[in-house]
Amino acid sequence: MAKLIFLGTSAAVPEDTQQYSSMLLSGEKKSVLIDCGWNPIVRLRKLGCSPEIPTDVLITHFHPDHAAGLPTFLLSIWLLGRKQPLTIHGLESTIERIKALLKLFDWETLPDTFPIQYNPLPEKELSPVLNNHEFHIFSSPVQHMISNIGLRIEFPKHKKILAYSSDTAPCQQVLRLARDADILIHEATGEGAWHSSAAQAGEIASQAGVKTLYLTHYSSKNKNLRLLVEQAQESFSGAVHLAEDWMEISL
Repeated sequence: MAKLIFLGTSAAVPEDTQQYSSMLLSGEKKSVLIDCGWNPIVRLRKLGCSPEIPTDVLITHFHPDHAAGLPTFLLSIWLLGRKQPLTIHGLESTIERIKALLKLFDWETLPDTFPIQYNPLPEKELSPVLNNHEFHIFSSPVQHMISNIGLRIEFPKHKKILAYSSDTAPCQQVLRLARDADILIHEATGEGAWHSSAAQAGEIASQAGVKTLYLTHYSSKNKNLRLLVEQAQESFSGAVHLAEDWMEISL
C-alpha cells in the first residue's frame, strides 16, 4: 500500500524539530521525493530507504527551501552507491535552473554517476506527471511569487485522492486540484500576497468538498499551534490535522 511521509513541514525558516517542507510518496515500485530544500538523506535512511529510493524527485518550485538541497542529496546517494536512474520532474523553468545548479557543482565531471532523466512540465492545469499501477500524479500552476505547481495524486486501486497546494495564495487552481479529494495538504504560512492562512486553507477545503485537511508549511515558533487547527475549523467541518515531521498517511 502506498503511503505519504512528511519529512519536513516548516515554512521558510526551519526549527530544531521541524525541517523544510518535503514529503516522500512511497509505493511498491515507485517512490517520489516531493521537494528537496535540504538534504533529507538522514531521515530517509532512518526510514530504511536505500540509495535506490526514491525513484523520482519532484520539485514544485525553485525557491531555496524547496530546491536548494538537491545537489547535496544527489551527491549523498551517489557516494552511497546508487546506480539506478533518477527522474527529476518540475516546470520547464525549474528544470532549467536545476540543470544550471548541478553544472555549478560540476555534477557531470563526477565519475560513474547514475543517469538523471528530466521531465519538464508545462504550466497547464492537470498536466500528467507520473502514472503507474499505484498512483497517478497531475500538476497545476498555483499562485506564488514565482512559477509553482500544486499536485493531485489519484490512487485508482483504493479509489483515493490526495491534493497538495504547495506554496500559494488561495486560488481556483487549488480548488480544482482538490475537488472531492479524500485528503488536502495545504500550506498555512499566513495570509499574504503569495501564501495562505490556516483559515483560508479551511475555506478551500470546504469549497472543494474535501474530507480531511492537513496543514503544513507553518512555523513551529507559533505560540499556539492548536490555533491554526481551530482557524481552519471555522469554515471546514471535516477533520483537520496539523502535519508534523515524520507523520505518515496510509493510502
